[in-house]
Amino acid sequence: MTTPNGEEETLYELEVEVEVELTRARASHAEEDPNLPVTDWLFDPTDAEREEVGLRGLLDAVEVLEEDVRRGDRDTDAGRE
Repeated sequence: MTTPNGEEETLYELEVEVEVELTRARASHAEEDPNLPVTDWLFDPTDAEREEVGLRGLLDAVEVLEEDVRRGDRDTDAGRE
């Protein structure tokens, strides 16, 4: 078993932060509250949707980078044997 290197730890921290932001973005759909007038919305729902899509894309990219780092660690470990 390998210990996480600095790059892996940084990617994990980034993934956690993006997941928190994605959770906030999903929870902030003011347009879904039928009792809230449009004038009380703090942002345009389209902008919120764009942000959510961007965050999902960023999360996917982080996951791909994590896989690459893990694959590199396995390749390095295999070379040591």
